[in-house]
Amino acid sequence: MFLRLKASASYWLARRLFHWSWFVRQPRGWRWLEGQFARMANLGDVGAQSFYGHILTFRGVGLGAREEGVRLLRLAALAGDGKAAYQVGVISLAGTPSKAPDPAEAARWWTLAAKAGHPLAELKLKELSARD
Repeated sequence: MFLRLKASASYWLARRLFHWSWFVRQPRGWRWLEGQFARMANLGDVGAQSFYGHILTFRGVGLGAREEGVRLLRLAALAGDGKAAYQVGVISLAGTPSKAPDPAEAARWWTLAAKAGHPLAELKLKELSARD
């Protein structure tokens, strides 16, 4: 209980410090931020999974970081996060080095995103059905 509360407080502070560019540019500062994001995501916080998943997917260094980012986005999407579901759909349609593009999987993720209220998901579903 106490450790979860400590993790939540540290995560809250890390999210605030993330907007301070001078702090993010410091290697020690960035490592601390990443540690807080990763700890909260590993505790199952959907918002943290989505946030850290986006960071790793689009700004991560190396294939391993990007794969972990997609994994976190999938977990958040399955828990009902519309933004994460939308991004997993985009990734599914584009494909990855380890997986070929899959329009059917993209449609499945965009359907989840649309149910969660993501504004672009319906548009992407219409574009995808028009392609066929």
